[in-house]
Amino acid sequence: MSKGVLVLLVGLLAGCQQAAEPLYLPNGEDYPEQLSDWGMLTLDDGVLRPQGAVTPYDLNTPLFSDYAHKLRTVWLPPGTQANYAAEHFDYPVGTVLSKTFYYPKSGDGTLQLSDSRSPAALANELPLAQVQLIETRLLVHQEQGWVALPYVWDADQQEARLAWIGTELPLSARDSHGQVQHFTYTVPDANQCLGCHAQNHVDKELRPLGPKARHLNKDYPYAVGVQNQLAYWQARGLLVGVPAEPPQAALWPEPRAHETLEQQARSYLDINCGHCHNPKGAARTSALWLDSVTTDPLHLGLCKAPIAAGKGTGDRPVAISPGRPQDSILSYRMASLDPGEMMPELGRSLAHAEGVTMIEQWIKALPAPCND
Repeated sequence: MSKGVLVLLVGLLAGCQQAAEPLYLPNGEDYPEQLSDWGMLTLDDGVLRPQGAVTPYDLNTPLFSDYAHKLRTVWLPPGTQANYAAEHFDYPVGTVLSKTFYYPKSGDGTLQLSDSRSPAALANELPLAQVQLIETRLLVHQEQGWVALPYVWDADQQEARLAWIGTELPLSARDSHGQVQHFTYTVPDANQCLGCHAQNHVDKELRPLGPKARHLNKDYPYAVGVQNQLAYWQARGLLVGVPAEPPQAALWPEPRAHETLEQQARSYLDINCGHCHNPKGAARTSALWLDSVTTDPLHLGLCKAPIAAGKGTGDRPVAISPGRPQDSILSYRMASLDPGEMMPELGRSLAHAEGVTMIEQWIKALPAPCND
């Protein structure tokens, strides 16, 4: 057999091979040092995509992370299903959730700070010429619970490597006003992930935050066409028990026509603050509860004086002063960059200008001002 024929046969056989199944690690084995070894994402011809067995997804209102965009995916071991619950799906052991953080790039290569939903991510692929990959975080469901694994991408965007202790990355990016912002992007270490993902401060169990029913209940442009994500997951056998009318958070920053400013604000506070500010969360002692189910006006912060006064109040009297954002601690701490004042405490070096503006508009529209 000639050398040319042998090369051709090898090439044909390689083309017929199916992509390797993603890793199934249920027992806390040694985790791969390289992201590629998990088999969740593939890099081919300068484009990063979810592997064929891996399902991309998106959230109605995303968590703010210094304007980073995110390509999210879920993989369940073959033959397994997640059980529906309004708050936390019961995912099978071996489930892997991935979240790849990146920034879009302009024609001259400058990183862009924008809330606009990325067409690249919603097309299930990231052309590396158009984006700068920063990190990919994995949540892996082990028999003993969920484990967080941060992987940091190298400068040439060819591989991401496990960074147990996290890292800090100096970045420069152009904002929506054309100004270049210099900031430090923080990749959290594995333990810091627990600070947000442990919604119950008593058991301190790490759980997924984003893929909940209300956040997933939206349309997504899959390769087979636009479908509701919950319906798609159920049709593919990934999820069972979806009710006829599951809850739905508001779509932001591009809300649906029927969604009010109140719904947008509550959705934003739920995803950005509710994991700590809830009756069982790390901020439970503040009695300021910003999760989606809280309805009591005082616990929502309306005319509520802070329990522990300090410079974090900005000399403002209450958490939320209806009609008066300038007197509201909530918007002050959202806008602050002081480490002793800013909220959220983790996950950002920049203020979310558009988010602050929306929350201030909501506060201004609230009726019944506080009694002096």
